[in-house]
Amino acid sequence: MDIITTQAGWEFLLRWLHFLAGITWIGVLYYFNFIQTPFFGSELGGQAKSAMTRGLVPNALWWFRWGAMFTFLSGWTIVVLKLHSGIGLGDGYMTRILTGGLMGTFMWYNVWFVIWPAQRDYAIKSAEQVAAGGQPVPGTPEKGALAGRASRTNTLLSIPMLFFMGSASHLQTFNNGSNDLLYWIVGGGIIVLFELNPFVGTAATQKPLGSVTGTIHAGLGLALVLYIVGAVIN
Repeated sequence: MDIITTQAGWEFLLRWLHFLAGITWIGVLYYFNFIQTPFFGSELGGQAKSAMTRGLVPNALWWFRWGAMFTFLSGWTIVVLKLHSGIGLGDGYMTRILTGGLMGTFMWYNVWFVIWPAQRDYAIKSAEQVAAGGQPVPGTPEKGALAGRASRTNTLLSIPMLFFMGSASHLQTFNNGSNDLLYWIVGGGIIVLFELNPFVGTAATQKPLGSVTGTIHAGLGLALVLYIVGAVIN
């Protein structure tokens, strides 16, 4: 019964929930970006887009946004418990986990406050109105493009996010928390720039988000850059 009578047991259950929710969230994210979006760009996908937007997409978005919410809540609860157990913010474990947590929080924000509202109020609503013989919702293409960039940014950020989450317990030879202020100025600043890119970036900075391969390469590049920053500064 230790699993429900000790803090370690509750931490394990939270981590289990965190994994389950995270797999659901990132799985649907990859489905949208690696499968659905390229399919909608094909001839057959273009024909099926309206029906799928009205039928399949709302259900997928339900799992997508609630997977994000439970990942976000369980993750930060684990961090609070770790702090309560005596692991300080300057500990290398906390530096690595908070690096992943920062990216995960930006991703959660993009889901709930950019992607989901754009899909609900524009893409889905517009598809329903057109199917009923009405007119598209004004601004749908622009909101759709913004949601697409935010979704690709989440895909990009997921790559280094997962790297740092895994490194917290399993790669303790770098980013040891000895020089956190400079690390957060440099590494945190880089992460913030990537988060701002879909909103205020230029055509050149947003270009990698235009394709699956570009997004993956950018994500791998960001993981490498942040690893180097952590290794050099700390």
